[in-house]
Amino acid sequence: MALSTGSKKVKTAIFISGTGSNLKSLIKFSKHKKSPIIINMIISNNSKAKGLRYSKIYKIKKKVFDFKNALSEKKVINELKKNNIDLICLAGFMKILSKNFINNFKGKILNIHPSLLPKYKGLNTHERAIKNKDKYSGCTVHFVNSKLDSGKIINQKKVKISKFDNSKTLAKKILIEEHKLYPAAIMKILSL
Repeated sequence: MALSTGSKKVKTAIFISGTGSNLKSLIKFSKHKKSPIIINMIISNNSKAKGLRYSKIYKIKKKVFDFKNALSEKKVINELKKNNIDLICLAGFMKILSKNFINNFKGKILNIHPSLLPKYKGLNTHERAIKNKDKYSGCTVHFVNSKLDSGKIINQKKVKISKFDNSKTLAKKILIEEHKLYPAAIMKILSL
């Protein structure tokens, strides 16, 4: 693993686009004494992302970039390097990062995805699982590579789909597990 913790906590940036529930869970996790990370930055492609409020609550630096082109991505890369960021956690981040961006942080970008990858890459995972009458869905934490939702899997959690579930109820059940799975994945890759 390219990340070494030693006794210092790994400087981490969380990328969000929406409500930031996984961000909040990771901030809480980062406050634990045993946590190997410290969250230095919150980055979003959406200036109206509700999750940005956590930057004020927890006094974490926030930046908004549009991620529309190579130039704006270059600004993000410079900002991350300037702040010595060693780990990037995508948490409901709805932009696809360029190959160049990923190469700049090879092996240091994690994503959480609301399905049991390799099943249901991309969007509308809950609707697709229900439509296909799957018995289980779940969530996956994986390394990010240049193919969508295809990086090496770190860990997964299965969630039973009940016959009463719709995409909203399933999303809620899976989100509860996401909040446990992401910290567990970070512990796994950064354990000494």
